[in-house]
Amino acid sequence: MTMIDGTAREPVDGSAQRLPASRAGRSGRAGRGRHAAPKSGGGGGGLLRSSALMAAGTVVSRATGLIRQVLQAAALGTGLLATTYNQANTVPTSLYFLLIGGALNSVLVPQLVRARTEHPDGGAAFEQRLVTLVLCVLGVGAVLAVWAAPDIIGLYQRDTPATHDAFELTVVFARFLLPQIFFYGVFSIFGQVLNARSRFGAMMWTPVLNNLILITMFGLYLGMMTVPDQVSGVTTADVRLLGIGTTLALAVQALALIPYAHAAGFRPRPRFDWRGAGLRKSVSAARWTLLFVLANLVAGTVVTRFASAADAALPDGGVGFTAYSYAQQIWTLPQSVVTVSLVTALLPRMSRAVAEHRVDDLRADLSRALRVSGVVIVPAAFFFLAFGPQIAQLLFAHGSADPAATRPLGHMLQAFGLGLIPFSAQYLLLRGFYAFEDTRTPFRIALWIGGVNIALATGCHFLLPARWAVTGMAAAYAVSYGIGMLLTATRLRRRTEGLLDGRRICRTYGRLTVAAVGAGAAGWFVARCCSGGLGGVGGLDGFSGGLGGVASAFSTLPLSLAAGGLTMGLLFLLLARAFRIGELRSLPGLG
Repeated sequence: MTMIDGTAREPVDGSAQRLPASRAGRSGRAGRGRHAAPKSGGGGGGLLRSSALMAAGTVVSRATGLIRQVLQAAALGTGLLATTYNQANTVPTSLYFLLIGGALNSVLVPQLVRARTEHPDGGAAFEQRLVTLVLCVLGVGAVLAVWAAPDIIGLYQRDTPATHDAFELTVVFARFLLPQIFFYGVFSIFGQVLNARSRFGAMMWTPVLNNLILITMFGLYLGMMTVPDQVSGVTTADVRLLGIGTTLALAVQALALIPYAHAAGFRPRPRFDWRGAGLRKSVSAARWTLLFVLANLVAGTVVTRFASAADAALPDGGVGFTAYSYAQQIWTLPQSVVTVSLVTALLPRMSRAVAEHRVDDLRADLSRALRVSGVVIVPAAFFFLAFGPQIAQLLFAHGSADPAATRPLGHMLQAFGLGLIPFSAQYLLLRGFYAFEDTRTPFRIALWIGGVNIALATGCHFLLPARWAVTGMAAAYAVSYGIGMLLTATRLRRRTEGLLDGRRICRTYGRLTVAAVGAGAAGWFVARCCSGGLGGVGGLDGFSGGLGGVASAFSTLPLSLAAGGLTMGLLFLLLARAFRIGELRSLPGLG
């Protein structure tokens, strides 16, 4: 962002601007503008309080979201029919991030913070211009996307005689769902206005409204309509209920933020005087974020196309895109609750630290966030590895999805499993670059991650049978983020003059891993004993072996999973305390 009051500090052009060593060591000596925020260094308690508030909202949001997902799977299953709806529902998110969403989440928060700190009016005019620009871009983008729906869906699915019905149904769903692009923009821009004012709660709590509407919608769908078991059985009324209901849910979530923004002091006003208003450098910085999103979108499109081919090969097997997306959503739950909450509170603090040349405070915030989040992320990764099939069967073996159809989903969850650790760490580390308003380096890292993911996914598609191809793609995703995390840490260490607290972080994660491995093995063994299962292949086929089949296994599944999970959780806490992992005290109730 260019500062229009003559107090701009470092040039921002999207490149990696290195702070001179003499300035990097100064803590808070830089001058501040009239609207400067309080210094962020050393405020670990404030960060944790803000993160706890957001985590609480995220937990409720994710819990209601999980209920919605279970009802959705009961209504649509996990095969080709579900993929038509899920794929159409994924497209608006992808296009939103491609148009402007990535820039909103990474580039514009630091710049909103700077505007509030350095502009004479506290950044009010800049915010109004930015809100107007975002809503205009996304409004036009949503209209064009609805018009081009067949071409867009054609990137994800092949329209062949054998798959034509599924392709056409996906296009119809997309026409109802693509207007979500605009409402994603409303939610994000007003949420970022609130974040810049350190008002984090509303953005984490309003998604609950979305989930409640969707829960009602899928409940009506299950209760009032005949649930089809194939694509040709879907009626016009089905499509209208699912399409209109899904878009309405997001619209309510987005519009609910506007009163909170008004209460926080933001006064929305259409402003089209964009020229010379300081937005050019925002756009310049955002171009690298656009390329970053595009790199991720290309990789995601390749995986989606391959996963859709697996669905076409085994329409009722639950081996394709829907299973992959459900497994990925469950897998990211711990990261959404812990890491995203920390990052949302952390980014404005880190941006102020960089603006005031306090790189030591930036390093301290990143180190603390990595270590605190690891207390949840590491055991969660091993929990998914140990209990993936059982989690999938418990959640999704209802209605249209039988236990056998959920087994591939569970294997995908296991394949994602340990990748949660580098995925979460890389997400945190990238925010270090965004605090410097460096968006070029994350783009280059995304190219590596996307390239590795595409190469491995292509190998899985051509070398593995359809039953296992998408499970292999889940593992490929995890591996690609492991490589990406190493690249990100190396580049950020160079960017911050080597101040990343690497030894302390590695020591903490090493102890967490040892504790999680021991606890996970014990939990898996207890669950197996509770199920009476000595059959199956290494436990990968659920708890079916010793109880005479799938029906018997499912009747004991909640008890077995609860016993295994409780054993793992308690033993992990005991081992973590024995290993003197001090970050455990940062979690509520464990201090």
